[in-house]
Amino acid sequence: MAIIANYDLEEKVAVIDRDRYVRGFRDVATFEQCCRECPNYGNRWGCPPFDHDTLSDLVRYEKVMIVGAKITPHDRRMPMEQVYDLMRPELERLNSRLLELEREAQGMAFGFVGKCERCGNAPCARREGKPCRHPDVVRPSLEAYGFNVSKTASELLGIDMVWSSDSTVPRYLTLVCALFYNGDDLQW
Repeated sequence: MAIIANYDLEEKVAVIDRDRYVRGFRDVATFEQCCRECPNYGNRWGCPPFDHDTLSDLVRYEKVMIVGAKITPHDRRMPMEQVYDLMRPELERLNSRLLELEREAQGMAFGFVGKCERCGNAPCARREGKPCRHPDVVRPSLEAYGFNVSKTASELLGIDMVWSSDSTVPRYLTLVCALFYNGDDLQW
């Protein structure tokens, strides 16, 4: 566990066979419905609906590397509005390493839901029917392709996701990303 200025960080990595991951952790109908309820649905390039069969993206790969970061804030009274700022360094670090491995392995990376780091507060170009401004770094989340991230974190990484019951941050925050790839195992 690493101790950072205002949080503790625990990182875990698991590698699983693609077929096993798709069969055991993917439920497109359930997660597509969840995505439909989000304001990002159809409004961000990393979010559904997609114009192709997403399973066809995955069958090209043999393995999946799942990476989880458990971020435990030192200030448990932190308002939820500050959570993104707390997680930003880890989001950037994980995304950077994920994209590096994606290039190295010629795989397919899955990042995080929510705000696009590159566009910031500007609306996504998808809203205007234009292509993504940053296709070199924007990746869909596992949820966008129908994967159960809570089950993934719990069963493959040993991290149970927790939620806040009020307006303050939960005991810890969990980030989960993945890389689908072929070949030898990679070093995170």
